[in-house]
Amino acid sequence: MGLLDFFSADIAMDLGTANTLIYVKGKGIVLNEPSIVAFDRNTKKIIALGNKAKEMQGREHKDIRVTRPMRDGVIADFEIAEGMIKAYIKKVRGGALSSRRIVVAVPSGVTEVEKRAVRDSAEHAGAKEVHLIAEPMSAAIGIGIVVEAPVGNMIIDIGGGTTEIAVIALSGIVNEESIRIAGDEMNYAIMQFFKKNHNILIGERTAESIKCEVGSAVPLKEEITIQVKGRDLVGGIPKTTEVSSVEIREALNEAVVQIVDAVRQSLERTPPELSADILDRGVMITGGGALLKGLDERVRMETNLPVHVADDPLTAVVRGAGKVIDNLNHYNKVLIRNRRY
Repeated sequence: MGLLDFFSADIAMDLGTANTLIYVKGKGIVLNEPSIVAFDRNTKKIIALGNKAKEMQGREHKDIRVTRPMRDGVIADFEIAEGMIKAYIKKVRGGALSSRRIVVAVPSGVTEVEKRAVRDSAEHAGAKEVHLIAEPMSAAIGIGIVVEAPVGNMIIDIGGGTTEIAVIALSGIVNEESIRIAGDEMNYAIMQFFKKNHNILIGERTAESIKCEVGSAVPLKEEITIQVKGRDLVGGIPKTTEVSSVEIREALNEAVVQIVDAVRQSLERTPPELSADILDRGVMITGGGALLKGLDERVRMETNLPVHVADDPLTAVVRGAGKVIDNLNHYNKVLIRNRRY
């Protein structure tokens, strides 16, 4: 190992709307934290990020702002995102900022402007070489699919900000559907449901925990009832209400329908030879949204295709990006800079 290798390591990053995951060459996944930053409103100095910032969410005072610099899978607040990327890289590098090469997974529907923003942020964070890879391609590599084979594979990657649906063959994306309906939209739907039906205001964190606890895409064998605390919209005082998994499923249904429709549209545009491959091999679901109870069953019912949830779906994208950084020459063809998806 040379001196340069000691002070700089290759990094792969899944810069997600909900979570940021980092893989360091030779070490594996070393960071998995929420993409949340708390900063001082007056100085713009970052006070906390990740899990610590998440604990502050909804509880901050006027001088502190807690924000998510990523929206719909891309950078929404350039300055804060750059600060977050720098801080996370510094954390995994043990204080050293330098990284020779970084592979960053981005949504397949990313615009040229958004690509530039990601590249600039990574370069300002100390990267000498920045490569971008489409999230569904990265997820496919992460779950062990041989992407260079002349065989069609369909991936549905449901993150916090986007749902990426892609048919992959011969190291490329044959067709893709990228919709900005995913985990965040589901949380918002739950918040709106409580507002309209129970006259209660709940926070994003509460909505997310309700989704994880009782959210589903199909009827459950045993429906669950839970207690939810929020603020009464009429009286303005704290209030507790009871809600069932049936109601939450109803609240989530619109988002689920939009995801299923996007899958159908992607299938309609798939060449017949690849459609036959998908029928044989099935559809793989990755990302945090894959954990929604019964989502695989719902997609199976609506498409009549075999549907499988990947093992450890939350880390599929970063694992794929990690494999790419470990063997950049082999995976050169899958990088966005070489192909116009």
